[in-house]
Amino acid sequence: MTGARHRYLIALGSNMRVAGIGGPRAVLSRTIDAFAEADIGVQQASRIMSSAPVGPSLRRYANAAVLAESALAPDEMLASLQELEHRFGRRRKGAPWRARPLDLDIVLWSGGYFASPELLIPHPLFRERSFVLKPAAEIAPHWRDPVTGFTLRQLAARVA
Repeated sequence: MTGARHRYLIALGSNMRVAGIGGPRAVLSRTIDAFAEADIGVQQASRIMSSAPVGPSLRRYANAAVLAESALAPDEMLASLQELEHRFGRRRKGAPWRARPLDLDIVLWSGGYFASPELLIPHPLFRERSFVLKPAAEIAPHWRDPVTGFTLRQLAARVA
């Protein structure tokens, strides 16, 4: 871990029940609570919203966003989020658009751009996804996309 504190905007999604937890909304609530165990301090969480699936999945999604702070660098944050997904039953095999118990994506971070073979920040598709932008704009309306210069509120209004 590095000593500097970073801020992250993380998108959360679920469209499956998880044994011992419950349906997608309960999964997201429990995930927000579990961030603390992963050295991720949640500063603010959006409401949990419902959205239609992207791709062939038939189940609706529960979606939310959190503003988080951590000393984890982006690649470490990605590993930590993937470990949380795994704890909630996510397996990274098969079709990319299938139902999933938990999906966590780094959308933005306080360092602006980040690129590695495993991770791109800003998330390359977030500007066209209302299920990411609406919860994100609720908690960070003035955070600017470093690529377009638009705020999250402006981007959310464009996909409404």
